[in-house]
Amino acid sequence: MYPEEMVLPMRKELADAGFRELYTADEVNNALAAPGTTLVVVNSVCGCAARNARPGAKHSLGAAKKPDQLVTVFAGVDREAVDAARQHMFPFPPSSPSIALFKDGELVHMLERHHIEGRPAEMIAENLQDAYTQFC
Repeated sequence: MYPEEMVLPMRKELADAGFRELYTADEVNNALAAPGTTLVVVNSVCGCAARNARPGAKHSLGAAKKPDQLVTVFAGVDREAVDAARQHMFPFPPSSPSIALFKDGELVHMLERHHIEGRPAEMIAENLQDAYTQFC
């Protein structure tokens, strides 16, 4: 577990962009049970989360179409919420960071760490915007 004071700025980055933080399995399950589209960011302390995933997710929200709901869970901190989110992301293996788009509770688009690491935030944003065009 990472100390809260260490992850607070990383949490704040997504919260300030409109992402609701989820801490429990019930919160995750309720969010994904809602009708419409939900973007889930599995946040992380790693460099590719800071350099690629968080900026890419935030930048993607400038699109004309975007998800109805924005939520985030924090790997290495909010274990219950992360485990619940990952169950919904099956068959993809656990990955931090990762970004998933759900429509009416069904996983429709997934970016695993290997899709994020080493790619510029702009490329991640474009990938997500293409998914928004298709599913939102």
